Amino acid sequence: MWIDITQTMKNGMPNWPGDTPFSFEVGFTKQQTGSVNIGRITTSLHTGTHADAPFHFNSEAETIEQLDVNVYIGDCVIVDCIGQEVITAQSLASMDFHSVKRVLFKTVEQLGEEFPGTIPVISPDVVPFLKERGVILLGIDNPSVDPLDSKEVLAHHKLYEHGIHILEGLDLRQVQQGLYELIALPLKIAGADGAPVRAVVRKKVDSAE
Repeated sequence: MWIDITQTMKNGMPNWPGDTPFSFEVGFTKQQTGSVNIGRITTSLHTGTHADAPFHFNSEAETIEQLDVNVYIGDCVIVDCIGQEVITAQSLASMDFHSVKRVLFKTVEQLGEEFPGTIPVISPDVVPFLKERGVILLGIDNPSVDPLDSKEVLAHHKLYEHGIHILEGLDLRQVQQGLYELIALPLKIAGADGAPVRAVVRKKVDSAE
């Protein structure tokens, strides 16, 4: 059974302070058109569950439609990091990654109705640790892989330098630590710095617990 790990896009959902909030409305009603309802949305590409393109933090790098879709499909390990203010390579050392190329960090038990004030920090030593294990995708259930007040976004840059792509804003409340199949395809938007994602996982018979 596939489990949805996507935040529901809805009016009033948390978004980056000062960024474009998500908005949905029925632009034209069936009564107006005579045949169908037609909705429209306005949103930042970094609200809710989304993929970051390298262009988000590097103006010379790839935009979202240029990325290989195979990065976002395949086996993954979900790692329970709840309670860790700093996620380090040492804290991950005992984890069996089963040689999979995608890792999702579960850091919160509940998603708040407000944008968080602080989030767990990913230590710089985590990136080479993941690279050594062949990881190509890192996902997290927070708005960013960097501290919320970071201007240098060092984790974003370091992940890119090591060939690791980024998913943010996942909803991992309904899943436990272990080995899963993942599908998390970003929308194909020309020239975009990111894109909304519909992410789902399915438990594998084997376990990383």
